[in-house]
Amino acid sequence: MMDVFHYPTHPIMQALGAGVFTWGLTALGAAFIFVTQKFSQKVFDAMLGFAAGVMIAASFWSLLAPAIAMAQDNGQIAWLPAALGFFLGALFLRLIDMILPHLHLGFSSSESEGIKTSWQRSILLVLAITLHNIPEGLAVGVAIGAAASGFPEATVAAAIALTAGIGIQNIPEGFAVSVSLRREGLSKMKSFWYGQLSAVVEPLFAVIGAAAVLWAKPLLPYALGFAAGAMIFVVVEEVVPESQRNGHTDLATAGTIIGFIIMMILDVAFG
Repeated sequence: MMDVFHYPTHPIMQALGAGVFTWGLTALGAAFIFVTQKFSQKVFDAMLGFAAGVMIAASFWSLLAPAIAMAQDNGQIAWLPAALGFFLGALFLRLIDMILPHLHLGFSSSESEGIKTSWQRSILLVLAITLHNIPEGLAVGVAIGAAASGFPEATVAAAIALTAGIGIQNIPEGFAVSVSLRREGLSKMKSFWYGQLSAVVEPLFAVIGAAAVLWAKPLLPYALGFAAGAMIFVVVEEVVPESQRNGHTDLATAGTIIGFIIMMILDVAFG
């Protein structure tokens, strides 16, 4: 295994720092609750669409494309690790989705998912966004671990671009969560606190993702596909349906297109 300790900063610490960065931008978005008096549902839906676009683009350019190239360079069937990892990532999120009690933004309490519980609606809303943030943290960590592993298809610049893209979409996401909690009757301080807390899993799963690929380098193409599958599951299961739910389909779609373009530019130009 590669001696990762010869890096100027250990990749695990890089992953932790990147996860803290994306968490911090979620907190920045949540903090807008202190200076915003009104909130437009149209803006909310456009924000969700933007997040979906970023996640879709990141899944391909930052994760699946490098996974396919790595497998090909290693003499494997080019599509197999990416496809298998993608399936397992989606299955992993599906299992969590079935177990973890949560409620998607804009849905009624009767539409909560996971194990039935008497937890407050506000807690279920936070858990839904926490579920959303797990694959984002994994993606960042896996990308950093891949760059540290020495594969030419995975670069530090690409990992930075992915981290920046996820961080950018975390700003409106944090704001959306805090506003939703404010609508539930929580104070501004509690809305901010729980809004930023929803992203606390990102540093944790960034470290898990980086550690997994550093300690089991042959699994790297599978890990990249796994992170992509987890992200696409969240996009299809949660983000896109929420963005289209209130009738602002054109705005939500435009947000998705813009998010996709921005993430594609970041990844192609800097990755």
